[in-house]
Amino acid sequence: MKLVIHSKNIEITDAIREYVHQKIEKSVSHFQSITNEVDVHLSVARNPRISTRQAAEVTIYANGSVIRAEESSESLYASIDLVADKIARQLRKYKERRQDKKTQSPPTEVVVASVVTDLIGDRTPELPNEVVRTKYFSMPPMTLAEALEQLQLVGHDFYMFRNSETGEINVLYERNHGGYGLIHPRNSNGHTNGKNGKSAHPNIVMPEKSHLNK
Repeated sequence: MKLVIHSKNIEITDAIREYVHQKIEKSVSHFQSITNEVDVHLSVARNPRISTRQAAEVTIYANGSVIRAEESSESLYASIDLVADKIARQLRKYKERRQDKKTQSPPTEVVVASVVTDLIGDRTPELPNEVVRTKYFSMPPMTLAEALEQLQLVGHDFYMFRNSETGEINVLYERNHGGYGLIHPRNSNGHTNGKNGKSAHPNIVMPEKSHLNK
């Protein structure tokens, strides 16, 4: 298993490196068969008014899936402890879901709102004054169901993916009032990229969130 440590505004001492290996490797030791690579990102916020200044983030690449956990506190070592426990829980959930797929009957279905929108319109796209972090990741085609599972694993409120049905880049997000929404691009002629100018997902159904969080 490959474990890589990154840092921001902090020097990775031998003591910190040894502690990361000890805690993270222990957390993933029972899941090495599905774990390909572990990235650990340690950082310290420069704003002294932030009480939880020291953060630890773990990203695990497991058989094509990405599993992520992040924790912060006043102590870097405490943050490492917290994130080690959290990533172990995430891995356990991921393994259970894989096993459930082989044994469970089809889940209860719930409609996911499909939003066809032009996110930019006539505006000129603008980047922030400062790009503080850049991430690169592979984007293999996946179904909407697979994208929703990934959204749960990475712990974000949105997930960008390449839709295997349409070939488009889509964004799946968690709505403030419950449920999920799907954003996909609109062609310049005012139609979506679906057949006959119709949405490629007129009636999208997905597993209930409560089922995915088991």
